[in-house]
Amino acid sequence: MEQRNLQQLVQQLSIEAFGKPFIHEARFNPRLRTTGGRYKLSDGSIEINPAVVELYDMEELVGIIKHELCHYHLHQEGKGYRHGDVDFKKLLRETGSPRYCKPLGKPSSKPKKIHLYQCKSCGLEYRRKRRMDVRKYRCGKCAGEIVLIQA
Repeated sequence: MEQRNLQQLVQQLSIEAFGKPFIHEARFNPRLRTTGGRYKLSDGSIEINPAVVELYDMEELVGIIKHELCHYHLHQEGKGYRHGDVDFKKLLRETGSPRYCKPLGKPSSKPKKIHLYQCKSCGLEYRRKRRMDVRKYRCGKCAGEIVLIQA
């Protein structure tokens, strides 16, 4: 999908779902990473993550555009356009727009590494996400020496 096709789609959805024209710019922004789209208050434009087009179907793209159009029209009218505002939630329901988009990032398949330490004296175990220098630290319970058990 090209920039002009996106602009036409946003304008068409604005008329169909909201009965109001979209007079600003709609564009793809490849710098968006975790969100499907955003409405920019400063210039009234809507930016869409191109990954949505690649990863999902047209229905997801339409949902994201309608969500951003809710922000757009409410802000243009001076009403509550933020996610927590009553006006915004009401307009989402009325237009059938989703509150959230599907995840865009790669799911973390790598389990988090846990480092296991143990006190030589009392046997107290310490689980840490980060490695620690055992020469600098002592057991908090008995002040014994700490050793690495499992990295």
